Amino acid sequence: MSIETAAPLQPTNAADEPHAARAPHVVTRRAVAAWWVYDLANTIFSMGVISLYFSLWVRDQVGAQKADATYGVITGVSMAFIFVLSPLLGAMTDRARRRMPFLVASTTVCVAFTALLARSGFYATALCFVVANIAYQAGIQFYDALLPEVSTEENRGRIGGVGVAVGYVGSYVALGLGYALGDVDKPRLFLAIAAAYGLFAIPCFFWVRERGNPSPRPINLAMAVESTRETIATLRSGNRYPGLLRFLVGRVFYTDSINTVISIMALYTVNVAVGTGLSEADGQARSRIIMGVAITCAIAGGFFWGWMTDRLGPKRTLRVVLACWMAIFAGAGAVGILGLPLWTLFVVAGAAGFCLGGVWSADRPFMLRLTPPARIGEFYGLYGMVGRFSAITGPLVWAATTWLTIQKLGMDPARGQGISVIVLMGMIVISYAILGPVSDAPRTWEGADAVE
Repeated sequence: MSIETAAPLQPTNAADEPHAARAPHVVTRRAVAAWWVYDLANTIFSMGVISLYFSLWVRDQVGAQKADATYGVITGVSMAFIFVLSPLLGAMTDRARRRMPFLVASTTVCVAFTALLARSGFYATALCFVVANIAYQAGIQFYDALLPEVSTEENRGRIGGVGVAVGYVGSYVALGLGYALGDVDKPRLFLAIAAAYGLFAIPCFFWVRERGNPSPRPINLAMAVESTRETIATLRSGNRYPGLLRFLVGRVFYTDSINTVISIMALYTVNVAVGTGLSEADGQARSRIIMGVAITCAIAGGFFWGWMTDRLGPKRTLRVVLACWMAIFAGAGAVGILGLPLWTLFVVAGAAGFCLGGVWSADRPFMLRLTPPARIGEFYGLYGMVGRFSAITGPLVWAATTWLTIQKLGMDPARGQGISVIVLMGMIVISYAILGPVSDAPRTWEGADAVE
């Protein structure tokens, strides 16, 4: 990977052309490495808090029967807040002189409230989680919008892909903290996760240098009204931003299905294992191993798909990845429906992990191709809204399908879940068709959409 360390990078099209008032686009290896490491930092939170230990804390508090519904409500509340706030936060960063202060603030809030988890009563801790998750989700949005500052059109896929790969290392850190400290003393575990998140985030704050906004504008209540008006106008004026709306709609379908199947993989593994004659405890042990396999393959996939994105372009790469996901969903569904041996699920999980990195390696650069430079923050707010919307609708589709197959039709859990996986595969097929006409050719932006 070739990254300039002194001379300004040469722009590849008019959208990258720097204004005379802006600093030259100089990308250093240190800045790129710091941006990568921030991905590792926030993955420590997502794996350690969202995916693992907070749900276990909820289970400890309310019992196994109420844990899923209670955790779902708490998470849904936090996602609803960030769903509404995403475009406004993006518009704020577009108006500000720099985006980094927003990333610093959101990270600090997330770290502080993570450290407070499980130190008070149930409702106080739930509130801390809601605030921490809102700050974490906002931080992802600010972080993604910094990708143009640490990459060029030629290496954006590799930079983003390696970031995905490095980020998944944070999953090992979160798992390692759980093994080292145990999951009984939750307050100490959450404090350790908060400390690790903050520590690994620091290099990004100091080493990623922005060119800055040469024409900052006031951030006030009038801005909020104007931002809302602009967002609505953007959604209505599809011709002005060719392919944007189709991309966002297509993204709803593939993130819906992929995120949902990943979130239920552990439960699916337990049901398949029990169906093969193993005990529930053995099934849970197998699910942890499968998670490790998926994470390991995801790291390798981040490097591979980042390279593919630069070689093939983001659209072709994303379509290849989605085609692979169709095969993965078909395989995963067959395991439960046909009662295949448990080892086949390990193969499916490894393939899913490998292709997971491909989704994020390709769709972030794809979004940048559709985004005017002056509105990166706002458009990534829309990008983030899509992800948060799918975090609500995907589980509902899964819940409805499993309710029908398992509870109403009386199928065994593994078979009912297998059919539900095939339903989710249909959503991948729909997204593939929706994205077909969208071009990823570099745009030349003019007027208010160009960098002023």
